[in-house]
Amino acid sequence: MPYLSEETKQELARIAQAIVAPGKGILAADESTGSMTKKLGPLGLENVEENRRLYRQVLFTTDAALANHISGVIFFDETFYQKTDDGIPFPQLLKSRGIIPGIKVDKGLIKLSGTDDETTTQGLDDLDARCAQYKKDGADFAKWRCALKIGKNLPSQLAIIENANVLARYASICQQNGIVPIVEPEILPDGDHDLETTQYITEKVLAAVYKALSDHHIYLEGTLLKPNMVTAGFQCTKKYTAEQNARATVTALSRTVPPAVPGITFLSGGQSEEDASVNLNTMNQVANIKRPWALTFSFGRALQASVLSAWQGKLENVAKAQAELLKRAQANGLAAQGKYVGGSAGAAGSTSLFEADRNY
Repeated sequence: MPYLSEETKQELARIAQAIVAPGKGILAADESTGSMTKKLGPLGLENVEENRRLYRQVLFTTDAALANHISGVIFFDETFYQKTDDGIPFPQLLKSRGIIPGIKVDKGLIKLSGTDDETTTQGLDDLDARCAQYKKDGADFAKWRCALKIGKNLPSQLAIIENANVLARYASICQQNGIVPIVEPEILPDGDHDLETTQYITEKVLAAVYKALSDHHIYLEGTLLKPNMVTAGFQCTKKYTAEQNARATVTALSRTVPPAVPGITFLSGGQSEEDASVNLNTMNQVANIKRPWALTFSFGRALQASVLSAWQGKLENVAKAQAELLKRAQANGLAAQGKYVGGSAGAAGSTSLFEADRNY
């Protein structure tokens, strides 16, 4: 028997469709407290709550025109309850501008016993209560990340099935609380594997994820997918074109993701800002492959690198940093429609944003 009311289904579908509206995508600002050191440290800033708040304030107080390209923001718990200098809660500020607040609800990766250094994701135990509170406090969508590695005999079948079921259980709990779950089974770019291997593993993982979502009776119209783009490992010596990356990605998705899913919000996976935009744009242009879902972005590093480079932790640079965010958001909004011509790289330009064995 269906476990969601028709009213809840309609609400979930409405939120999901709004997030992937044409030319819009997500700003992922959900880095954990510990991982913010990677952003603040190079600027000479101490990783303390006030500095984290000041940086997020730079992002969220960008000109209201940001809402033309950003439909939603993923928060970390701490940031979700922080305020502007004027005392306005960040989620309230964004909602007033037509941007939907979301929340990262997983509690990070943990080792999966019996595997070769593979992981699963923790946080299910109290998720129902947390989702109920986040919904009450203004969050309309959530994100949960699992990570899988490519290597000799990796990912293992155990890791694939375990992570698929964790994602499905998370999605079920979110939907019962009126929150749209973004399902993120990231295949890490670490390694020297080629494009064809990434495509094969991506298809294998996504097939398992959607089998698990089906087994858990997930209402697909009220979900979004946040996968990796299909690219070769960062240590692969063979180079591929944006056209090859795009065709491999869309082919993998067309073989595994049901058309009932409203949209796919790609992670940037350590690509440079420009490469992430160009690859997304090419996916929306590639010929002879059906795309029944919106293909857009949920970028963290690929929206923030130029902002950080321009800001440098200085008050006098805030406007300059916000201009960089607006510039990258506009570029990716165009890429989500296949209209980006390239060449508008920000302050971070074509700098690789890859981090080995990324956890955050």
